[in-house]
Formats: sequence, C-alpha cells, structure tokens
Amino acid sequence: MTFRVGDLLRDRYRIRESVAQGGMGSIYLADDERLQGRQCAIKEVIGDPNSAPQAQQQAREQFYREASVLARLDHPCLPKVSDFFSSEEDDRDFLVMDYVPGQDLSQVINQARDEGHFLAEAHILDWARQLIDALIYLHSQEPPVLHRDIKPGNLKLTPNGTIKLVDFGLVKLLDPDEQTVTIVQGRGTAHYTPLEQYGGDTGHTDSRSDIYSLGATLYHLLTNEPPIEAKQRFLKPNSLPSPRDINPMISPRIERAVMWALNLHPDERPANAQVLRDALFNGIFPDVTGKKVFVPHSSREWVERALSDPIQLRLAVTASILVLLGVFATFVK
Repeated sequence: MTFRVGDLLRDRYRIRESVAQGGMGSIYLADDERLQGRQCAIKEVIGDPNSAPQAQQQAREQFYREASVLARLDHPCLPKVSDFFSSEEDDRDFLVMDYVPGQDLSQVINQARDEGHFLAEAHILDWARQLIDALIYLHSQEPPVLHRDIKPGNLKLTPNGTIKLVDFGLVKLLDPDEQTVTIVQGRGTAHYTPLEQYGGDTGHTDSRSDIYSLGATLYHLLTNEPPIEAKQRFLKPNSLPSPRDINPMISPRIERAVMWALNLHPDERPANAQVLRDALFNGIFPDVTGKKVFVPHSSREWVERALSDPIQLRLAVTASILVLLGVFATFVK
C-alpha cells in the first residue's frame, strides 16, 4: 500500500509527499506533529511476502537490531535516526530520520557537466574530508557499521556546505562471525560497488568495501564520469581510464589515491579510511615494499615539508651553501 499525502503514521507523522519509490520500499517527507515545524524523512522497508513466517520474524528482529544501532549514531555527516517502528497490518518496517535539504552530488555533477566544466578539486577534497571522517566514525562502532551504497546520489550537499551520507538501505553490521546482515537485501549501485559485494549476503565485505565505493564516488566527482563497473574491469583489466586522462587539472597525488581505493582486490586498497585520508591529505602512500613514502601535492608542498624536517633542512642549507660557493668560485676564476 502506498501512502497518500495527508496520511498519518503512528498518530504522529503526517505524509507531505513521496520522495522516492522502489521495489523494496519508499521514502516519504513528513511533518512531525508532536514537534511543530520539524520535517523528517521516513524510509519504508518492505519485507518479502513470499518468505516463510520464521524468515519474516528473523528479518524483523534483524531490522530492530540494526535500527537500534543506527539510532545511536551521532555524527555531523549522518542524518539522525529518531524513531523506528513496524506496521501491524503487513510486513513493513519504518525508519524515521532527519530530513536533509539540498542537492545530492549526482545533481551537482550533472549541472557541472551540462555547463561544460569540472568541479573544483578543492571543493571535492572538502567533501571527501567530511565523508572520510564519517566513515572512520561508522567503522569504529561496536560492531562496525558499513554503509555499502556510497554514491553521489546518496550524498546531500546542505546549504551550509555540510555533506550528509543518507540512505542506510544496505547498511551492514559486522558481526564477530563476519556474517553479512542487511536491513534491505541488495548489492549497491553497479558503478560504485566492489566485486566482493556481488556475493550478496554470502559475500565477505568489510570497511574496504566502503573505501572502494568512496573511491568510485571521488572518481565520478573529479571526472564527471562514473567509473567502469568492477565486473567489467575484472573481465577487461586496465580498462578504467586514468582520471587525469579525462580531467588533466586533477593533481597526480589525488589521482593516485583514488586509483588506489579502486583496486579490485580488497587487500590492494587502503586498509581503512584513516589510511585513505593520509594518502589524500598528507601524501602518505606505501611503496612496492610496503614502506611509507611521501607524494607531494605540489612542488611548494615538497619544499615546505622538507624545510619542516630538521635533517632535510640541514641538507637543504648545506646544498644551498655548496651551490653559492660554486657560483662564487666561477666568478673568481
């Protein structure tokens, strides 16, 4: 049953409009009649009506377990889950979250492409910094929380410049036995989904799966083009174009970090969000032996880093003196 404008849920939430609809449920914008002036987003999750009663009961218990975890989350880049409940009439569950105003980043990309330009790298890095901070927060929960559907369409740019990671439809809690549990069965969106996630609930996913999706999102933001799907890349190695081949204004360090995150095998990606942040913003990458190396964002950054290191500073001063002595000796002759 689809809700209509004006319908009242749980004697509290008055439906204002349908925001999105799909086979597994819908998202509605509603007014909270207990808190005047507050708008909220209500995510409807429809269970499988053909599943056995025991499976339906397990799915509902799973929903409440995971919704309880989401309700405890508190981060500036995550919409707050304020309520959750189930319908007594049919197999539907509901998450009530803060309504997030603003454009999603897929709309921002489309606008830039239509206007014939790329988004500024500085803006993208600001969004990346916020998202990585949110992932570090999610992945540090007990148990860790994975989003599993990071993509431009699930990222809202609010009027004050904050990025909000919305739609926890595929959220996964990492149980100690590493079994995948999800509120809604699904595998994400193809262009942003790593290979290991195609196993569904039998596949092994961990924090590196979100790293891949974030890398794919950054690729799209930097180039105005989504990356080639992981399944196609597996069949055609080296088919993914370099971001700088599409947008030469991208700095080499940023390209290197994004391509690192987009490795098909999880072991070849950054181990966690903190490692990706160190690569993007501090230029720390592993070399072929696994040793950390510094990759500057620009020649100026290389000089500044060298001068901040006492050993490098002494070497630079010594080298400068030797150069000056060489020049002086040339003029004396």
